[in-house]
Amino acid sequence: MKKDIEFPKSENVFLAAIPQWNDDFQEESWYVYLINQTNEDLEMVLAVSRAYGIIDNEQRKTGTFRHAFDKISANSQTKIELLENNVLQLNNEFAVTYFLNGKLFDKKFVFKTNTINKKALSDIPGTDLRGVLLK
Repeated sequence: MKKDIEFPKSENVFLAAIPQWNDDFQEESWYVYLINQTNEDLEMVLAVSRAYGIIDNEQRKTGTFRHAFDKISANSQTKIELLENNVLQLNNEFAVTYFLNGKLFDKKFVFKTNTINKKALSDIPGTDLRGVLLK
């Protein structure tokens, strides 16, 4: 029964959009990182992303991307995905699922339309990075 299923709260696992130089595009691009600020490794991590919203009064959406990682070490960060500049005007949603201490965790993060920008940069706790943080 659904009432018997435990849904633990995801804590100390965050996403951040971080600007970095992209040699392929010869411009600064935004990369999404998964930040593990727990003292344990995350195992069997799956991140599913998509973007959606309205541009010029027309509904738009991207394809769905899936990224899998066997392990993300304790107190570390891992680059997940490049966000092309043209999708920043959409909502960028990431569903992150992982195992921690034998329990399954699931959390949805959404970078709202136009919230990924230089004016929104802040220090990312526990790292030497600056970006747009979602908790």
